[in-house]
Amino acid sequence: MAKLIEASLLVNPVFHSDSNPYSDNNMKLSRFISFNSKKQPPPTLLLLRLHSSTTSCFADSTPPSPSPPPHPPGDLDLVLDSAPDRSRDRRRAVRLAWEKLVRWSKFWRSKAKTDVLERTKKIVVLGGGSFGTAMAAHVADRKAQLEVNMLVRDPQICHSINENHYNCKYFPEHKLPGNVIATTDAKSALLGADYCFHAVPVQFSSSFLEGIADYVDPSLPFISLSKGLELNTLRMMSQIIPRALKNPRQPFISLSGPSFALELMNKLPTAMVVASKDKKLANAAQQLLASSHLRISTSSDVTGVEITGALKNVLAIAAGIVEGMNLGNNCMAALVAQGCSEIRWLATKMGAKATTITGLSGTGDIMLTCFVNLSRNRRVGVRLGSGEKLDDILSSMNQVAEGVSTAGAVVALAQKYKVKMPVLTAVARIIDNELTPKKAVLELMRLPQVEEV
Repeated sequence: MAKLIEASLLVNPVFHSDSNPYSDNNMKLSRFISFNSKKQPPPTLLLLRLHSSTTSCFADSTPPSPSPPPHPPGDLDLVLDSAPDRSRDRRRAVRLAWEKLVRWSKFWRSKAKTDVLERTKKIVVLGGGSFGTAMAAHVADRKAQLEVNMLVRDPQICHSINENHYNCKYFPEHKLPGNVIATTDAKSALLGADYCFHAVPVQFSSSFLEGIADYVDPSLPFISLSKGLELNTLRMMSQIIPRALKNPRQPFISLSGPSFALELMNKLPTAMVVASKDKKLANAAQQLLASSHLRISTSSDVTGVEITGALKNVLAIAAGIVEGMNLGNNCMAALVAQGCSEIRWLATKMGAKATTITGLSGTGDIMLTCFVNLSRNRRVGVRLGSGEKLDDILSSMNQVAEGVSTAGAVVALAQKYKVKMPVLTAVARIIDNELTPKKAVLELMRLPQVEEV
């Protein structure tokens, strides 16, 4: 059975010249090759057809007119003509999609409520550390008439903030807004406050809150910036705060997400999550905090936000150990992926939503803490992996790495909820000085090969 193959070739415009009669871009060469598939193919018959001229093209043929008459478009013409059309259509679709997104954004911004910020007169921040200072500065910038009180224990920091508008210990080069005031007096700091930001390290929170409980209004909303688990009780901040204040109905919000204090101070784009079982309370915190450089999402999954915020610090130590031991990028990716799975296993057993684990307060915070050198927990791991002793590392730091104390609670939680967490348990063993980083890596690599679920 005969087969017909047609190949159309466009004359290359590179060869254009006044003396070249075939330089027109629409000039095409068509070759027809006919053969019988059952028999030996006959000598090739080559026919050259010019779409732009009726003149036959041989070596000694007369050149066609430089301005050929119009002709119906062939297949190749359609392909060539449609390519720029498709490109234009694609760009138009992208432009329309973006314009639609911008219109949608403007609509919701016009509907956004600001009454919470307008009604708020006073904020108190418990703690004078880096994140507490950054949040105090952020809220103070939102409204010049807002009084922002920082309750600190260091008289030197208190004096530095009030006299020079700098936190001399944590942000000596970042000037604070004039409406940020520091005090060591809990009663005056809490008096008349509309919202309270809790930025005291988890392990010291219970004793601190018990000491100021008499000055706390029962209806004062607490926005927790602290991440971790209380070592002896395995409690999270949503349990620690009401218990220490002896008020089970104390309004509570957890603020979490990928956020370094330094970048908040520099007003770099950041996104975080406020979680509360009270939807109205979460929306109020969103109104209070959201700005042009800080996006705030809301969530009702307090457990998910808190447990991932606590365990990511432990995983960051593991990531730092891999870096300190120079084990490579393959190992780093495998370890962090395994750690994310372990966090998800435990969190969902504790009642968290799987979507929370893959969101800002989960995967977002994990990536930031594990891969960026600004992370205190990661730096601890790097130094452990390099061979330094934990006591020497901690004594040289002026900030708390929550993962060090949280690691001990991880093993107890894993046993309580019957979840296997080999990576995070290995970190706890290293911190307890019962396992060297090298030995931990060898043991993890020898674990049974399993099916990924």
